[in-house]
Amino acid sequence: MVPTRAAAVALAALVAVLAAGALRQPEASAAFPPKRVLVFTKTSGIRHASIPAAAQAITALGRWASFAVDLSEEESSFTDANLARYDVVVFASTSGDVLGVRARAAFQRYIRAGGGFVGIHSAADTERNWPWYVKLVGAVTVGHTDVQRASIDVANPRDSTTDHLPPRWTREDEWYGFQPNPRTNGVRVLLTLDESTYEPGESAMGGDHPIAWSHEYDGGRAWYTAGGGNIDSYTDPVFLEHVLDGIRWASNNGKKRVQPKVVSVATELRARRVAVTVTHANCVPCSGRVSVRSRSTLLRFKGTRATALTQALPPGRWQLTLFLRDRTTGLATTVRRFVQVR
Repeated sequence: MVPTRAAAVALAALVAVLAAGALRQPEASAAFPPKRVLVFTKTSGIRHASIPAAAQAITALGRWASFAVDLSEEESSFTDANLARYDVVVFASTSGDVLGVRARAAFQRYIRAGGGFVGIHSAADTERNWPWYVKLVGAVTVGHTDVQRASIDVANPRDSTTDHLPPRWTREDEWYGFQPNPRTNGVRVLLTLDESTYEPGESAMGGDHPIAWSHEYDGGRAWYTAGGGNIDSYTDPVFLEHVLDGIRWASNNGKKRVQPKVVSVATELRARRVAVTVTHANCVPCSGRVSVRSRSTLLRFKGTRATALTQALPPGRWQLTLFLRDRTTGLATTVRRFVQVR
């Protein structure tokens, strides 16, 4: 993605912001900070000029906060194998219908396996006719303003993604209204907009106008902010910290990530080859191998069982080394067993 001139200027300003130490360092107590994040920016509707700035800003935040960032506008990124590489998928000002049937199914499986989602700005103007996605985001947009200055009230000051904000935060952006009110979808509202401080027009929602929220959804976590419609958002250290903390929150699906566990190992000799059957836990999706005499054979996984057949071994007592790796968490375990070949 080639940044526009405005985005390049914003990126230079962002680098200066990070160099000045305006953001908090990631907290050591954060349970599971992200290791890799996918930023998806495909549009089939309105395309915001702020998209290159958003992509470059999140990439810079990743370098600063020690997580890798991949950028994509390709539906082909949404496969089981590829999504398993990411702790969080960010829809940064996406719009319209951006995923086909297979990509939708893979994205659902990713969330149901504990994946994290962050929606920024027109992510709520994306896949409007896909009920599962609408509930993931929390609502769809209804109308918007031109860029205006407005005041935001912090509805949940103890949340990790708002605890750095002043009780009333005033900033410029393009402001959306939402339908339904995301509260009806059971979200935890983080920020609300004071409509008396700007001209809401067709985006008016009355006395309760949520603009940022989060929730546990269908096995995963989803966090959304309506901010980020204008390029200047991505040089605002307060907004950047808001987004960064949203990514951190979404990366921790609230489930304790533990090492894969080998429940049992069964071996059977077949003409001097060892048939290995492993029962495992805490490993979905899982990969692994069995090694003996410096040669490895990949395990084949089906549910909580995995099997492999080693190469032929000469007579003797041989050590089998079993290695399992959870492809979502990156955690791994190794166990060893001995077999006697006669």
